[in-house]
Parts: sequence; C-alpha cells; structure tokens
Amino acid sequence: MTRILVVGKSGQVAQALVSVGGDRVICPGRSIVNLLDADSHLSALDRYEPMAVINTGAFTAVDGAEADADGAYALNAEGPGNLAVACARRGVPLIHMSTDCVFDGAKDSPYTPNDTPNPLGVYGKTKLQGEVAVREGTERSLVVRVSWIFSRFGGNFVRTMLRVAQTRDAVSVVSDQVGCPTHAPDLARALITIAEQAAKPGFGSWGVYHVAGAGETDRASMTRRIYEVSKELGGPVADVNGILTADYPTPAQRPLNARLDMAETRRVFGIEMPDWNIGLSETVSAIIAEPAQ
Repeated sequence: MTRILVVGKSGQVAQALVSVGGDRVICPGRSIVNLLDADSHLSALDRYEPMAVINTGAFTAVDGAEADADGAYALNAEGPGNLAVACARRGVPLIHMSTDCVFDGAKDSPYTPNDTPNPLGVYGKTKLQGEVAVREGTERSLVVRVSWIFSRFGGNFVRTMLRVAQTRDAVSVVSDQVGCPTHAPDLARALITIAEQAAKPGFGSWGVYHVAGAGETDRASMTRRIYEVSKELGGPVADVNGILTADYPTPAQRPLNARLDMAETRRVFGIEMPDWNIGLSETVSAIIAEPAQ
C-alpha cells in the first residue's frame, strides 16, 4: 500500500496523524527528512515513494519568532519551499499546514481562503511566506490553514490550563480572542482524506483551504469548559477571570478573530468536522489519566 509521508514528528498534528492513520502514514522524523536539509527531501521521496506528502513541520513558537526571525523563516518558508520543489520533481502532491495567524483578526466574521492575509507578527509573516513558496514550488499543492489545535499530544492550551490549575486557585485568560478550537485527531482524519483525494488521478482543485473544529468560543470560555470537564473527572480546577488582550501584553500580537470558514473544504472534499467540545472532553480525560511526571 502506498502511504502518506509526514514531515515533522514531534508536533501535535504529526503525532495525531500517526495515531489515527496507522499503516496509511509513515513519519520517519528529522533524521530522514529534515525541512532544513533540502537534499533529504528528494532522498525521502525516493525511499518511501509516497502517494502524497503532508508537511506538519514548522517554527511554532509565536512569541519566540519575534526574537528569532531567521529561524522562523528557515522552518516556515524556506524549508517548505524546498520541499515543494522536491515534490514537484517527483510528481507527488504536497499538503502544507498553515495558520489563522496569516490574518490580522480585524474581520467580524470567519475568514475564507479568499480573504486577503495581513499577518501581525513574525510567525504569521513567515507562515504566509511559506504558503507562497509552496504554491510557487509546485502546482500540485494544497495549503491547509488551521487554528487553536489541541490534543493529548505535546504542549497545547488545554494541557497548559490543566497544569496551571494544579498550583493556582484562579487564572486570568483573554476573553476577546475568538476562534474555532480544533482537535488534532479530527484534523488528522481530515488531512488523510484530503491527501487521499489529492492523490487520485484527475484531481485539480489545488489551492488554499481551511479546516477548523465545528463551533466557536473565546479563550476564557474555553478555559472554563476545560475546568468543567476536569471537575467532572476529579481533575484540577481553577476560577477563570476574563481579561482583554490589551491588558495581557505578549511579544507577538495575536489576531482577535481566529475563526476559519471551511465551506470550500466541505464542498470540495466532503469533510465535516466534529464539534470541538467532543474532542475537548476526550483530551481532558486523557491528560488527567496520564501518570504523574
């Protein structure tokens, strides 16, 4: 069986792809295919002969990118561009992961793939540069923007909030940032569906798409829901104080509106994403059940 080659290994999406994909995916890690090593791209394609490639590798530290623009550019733009060229040379479709942070968040409704990007920080700017590099590197490419990913894998907002509640009675969380939380395993299933369809002869709907969990919320309300589920399971809880983003300065500015419209994804690929609350309950349960470190 021809498999999907996943670039990146330690991130939430890569781990979720391995977890739900089984024999359909191969995730060899940086020692075999490294975004920063263009020579490894062709050698990995020749070694595995995949039907498609999903690039999950990235510089994901939004605040850290402000202090390391060169590092962010290398992983988010230059590397994916080189990978796209390699995929074009071998005739393999590429699915490249991007982010809501390519937008400024000023729109009062969910962003569509056709909305004009206007990133606020280095992270978003380098991810947008990566989108351009991928689309220029190979015609047979799909840029998939996602936002607010959470899961039992790796570090993420849910895990952080549960950890904070172990030592604090109350937490302050921004209440004016709104998004569509996305459960990484649900996203992984969608990406596999997209990759399998893109690999079929005659597929021609290349371009930019959005994938996001069904439903929307703000960060403070999401945190309250995390603690509601945690309380039901005997896990840590804390009171949540909603604050404005302006009162919680960070090195990088985040878009207040991170909502993504996936109507086009639904039309082209027939994908329906589950409500984010379902994945949240599964995630909180899994994290609470982990053995103490």
